[in-house]
Amino acid sequence: MRRTITLDADVAQLVQQRMRERRQTFKEAVNEAIRESATSYVPRFHTVTASIGESSVSLDRALQLAAELEDDELLRKIHGAK
Repeated sequence: MRRTITLDADVAQLVQQRMRERRQTFKEAVNEAIRESATSYVPRFHTVTASIGESSVSLDRALQLAAELEDDELLRKIHGAK
């Protein structure tokens, strides 16, 4: 595909430097730089946090409480109650 692009001065210098170092044509240098950039792009991941207020349960006992609730649910299933 043939396109006309305008490079910023600093980008043009980078392309020219790449052409000299790698003995590439303008087309080869630009295509290779774009390919490298496109394949190395990793989007940044950001998690939005929100306050849920004070806990009504002691977090020191959270795992114990979860186990007790699970036990209660299993007993309900075993005895056929909903």
